[in-house]
Amino acid sequence: MKTRFQKIIILSLILIFALQACANNNTPTNEGGPTTTPTLGQPEINTTTTPDPSLTAEAYLDAWGKQDYSKMYAMLTKLSQDSYSFEEFELRYQEVYREGSLFGIAYEIQQELKNPSTAQVGYKVILNSALVGEITRETRMNLSLENGAWHVVWDDTLILPELAGGNLLSMQVYPPTRGILYDQEGDPLAGYSEAVALRAIPSNVDEDSVDGFINQLAAMTGISAGVLELKILAEDAEFLVPITELPAEVFDIRAPFLEPYNAMYNYENYFTRLYYLDEGGANSIGYVSSIPADEVDFWAERGYPIDAQIGRLGIEGWGEEYLSGQRGGELYVVDSERTDRITILGSRDSSPSESIYTTLDDDLQLQTQLALGDFTGAAVVIELDTGRILAIASSPTFNPNHADFNNPNSQWGSYFDGSTNQPFLNRATQGQYPPGSIFKVITAAAAIESGEFQAETRYYCGQIWTDIGIDLFDWTLDKELPPSGDLNLPEALMRSCNPWFYHIGHTLGSSEETINMVAEMARGFGLGSATGQTVLPEAEGLISNPAESTTGSQTIFNAVQQAIGQSDTLITPLQAAVYTAALGNGGTLYQPQIIERVENTAGESSMVFEPIINGSLPISPETLGTLQYGMRLVVSNPRGTAYRTFANFFVPVYGKTGTAQNSGPDAHAWFIGYTQALQEENPDIAVIVLVENIGDGSEFAAPIFSRIVESYFLGQPQRRYPWEEKIGKVDPEYFNPPEETEVVTP
Repeated sequence: MKTRFQKIIILSLILIFALQACANNNTPTNEGGPTTTPTLGQPEINTTTTPDPSLTAEAYLDAWGKQDYSKMYAMLTKLSQDSYSFEEFELRYQEVYREGSLFGIAYEIQQELKNPSTAQVGYKVILNSALVGEITRETRMNLSLENGAWHVVWDDTLILPELAGGNLLSMQVYPPTRGILYDQEGDPLAGYSEAVALRAIPSNVDEDSVDGFINQLAAMTGISAGVLELKILAEDAEFLVPITELPAEVFDIRAPFLEPYNAMYNYENYFTRLYYLDEGGANSIGYVSSIPADEVDFWAERGYPIDAQIGRLGIEGWGEEYLSGQRGGELYVVDSERTDRITILGSRDSSPSESIYTTLDDDLQLQTQLALGDFTGAAVVIELDTGRILAIASSPTFNPNHADFNNPNSQWGSYFDGSTNQPFLNRATQGQYPPGSIFKVITAAAAIESGEFQAETRYYCGQIWTDIGIDLFDWTLDKELPPSGDLNLPEALMRSCNPWFYHIGHTLGSSEETINMVAEMARGFGLGSATGQTVLPEAEGLISNPAESTTGSQTIFNAVQQAIGQSDTLITPLQAAVYTAALGNGGTLYQPQIIERVENTAGESSMVFEPIINGSLPISPETLGTLQYGMRLVVSNPRGTAYRTFANFFVPVYGKTGTAQNSGPDAHAWFIGYTQALQEENPDIAVIVLVENIGDGSEFAAPIFSRIVESYFLGQPQRRYPWEEKIGKVDPEYFNPPEETEVVTP
């Protein structure tokens, strides 16, 4: 069938031939005489070039593909612009883009009809929808010549023919259920569930019943009695104190035991994506929330309706593609009032989501988070011989259950009011800290590998070191302890002797051949660069050569300070965990990993965990043995800096304390270490603990390390901290001792 355009062309050609024939028949003849040909001058021909309307159509459609609505609007005729404001025009296209879940536009110019002042371009438009696939239609664009250029006569059919008359798009979305997050054994970490928000009513708790009530709550929730006591019996406790959120079936089983205390608590049922560990590992597990206003277009292009929930932070954010599955939908054309469906443009079934099994141990993860308490800091537990992250905690943190505003316990707004110290920062991977004395293991390695020192080399550890013309001090001076005296290198690690390591830094820093050896050794231990894992956001830290330090100090001073983990040296807790594990496993630097596998609904796995080796420590077996021996002395020798914490400890551990000066008033406390239990059922682990601005590593970080190790091997903490009245309950007088009163002798 000929198109209207083709018929017009044919009729035009017939008319031209007919006119030509008439002209030939009317030509006069000159019979009987010569033909005279008149001489004519050169004719003047004036031509006006009309622009190609197809180029204008292409420019308009290209701008649509880029969502450049300002450029599109500028190409409209004056009459179209008078009929539609830019805001109306832009909104029309945006609504189509969002409702159709479009992520791309393609087109194909098919034909063109041009008159002196008007034109029409026919084209095929292909709308790519994230939910229903390609939508292909043929339509046309009318153009008008204004001021020598083609302008678009706008109407709804430029988008789709079915939108004529103000019709709208309406998408019926079919989202699959979000996948579940599991720990390595298949215990859920996050999943949709009927939940109970549990709250205590402190004003109704009487002295006679408080112990029984708290013990029953502890049995139901798994929260220690000490922690519950702090929450419920706080002097400034509110009328309703949020306790936790837990699965409804768990609550129903334990509820009969709470009947004697019914007046002391309150609960509400609701449906939610439940995070079973509450705050445990929240920075690494993540949370789900509604789409922020400034991300609506981004997610709409991926098939997400405006009211969808998306993963934020941690594994929830990283695993969005797996956990959300493939949304399906049906795209309808409806009338302008959205009351009648006119036609369906496309449809596609949804695809099931996948679940993610992590390397985390849920019990250990919870206990590691609780071990940090209210301190600001981080802790990481890594399997020694694989790189599996068994627990990773950052504090302060947040409760991902509170991101659901249907949760009666939600206090989500409190995380943004400035009252907490960056709860969404994952200090384990993003925090960058001076390592202090935990860096001395690396300095010792550089000393031996340089050939300038041996394990047996002895040096006197005094309290004031002056070899570069300024006074630098040992920690024993501030503690009013005697100097450590004559020490070999492992003993220098045991005593964490600053002058010994100043001496190493000075010796190596005084030669061009060895000045960068400490920095190079640190890089060989994996510092100064990311660990290679891609699930969690990660900082690189900073390892500078002494001459290139950012401190602005003299090179030799930088070398001396770097030797004790100061200068401008910065590392992350995760980096410390990686090199600590390498010290314990024979020298292999494993990439830390937090994903065990991704599994679909058929039980088929992808991304199955396999150990990844990033490299090896650049040291000899003999040097490694020296470092290990020194770390063992730290915890086992009565003169070791962590002996008080680990004397008669139930499992062999190796460790190093660290007290790192920083811009704050108090030092950061570090402890790094690993176990050597050699148990088949409990693989050995490396553990690092960092507590910000608190004081000595031996006083604070080492006890937290010991609690995490107890929880791993024994299932729960065994000993209270020096600053606790009982496990989970802080002794307020430890940090705020009563003022001494003068005793007057009569």
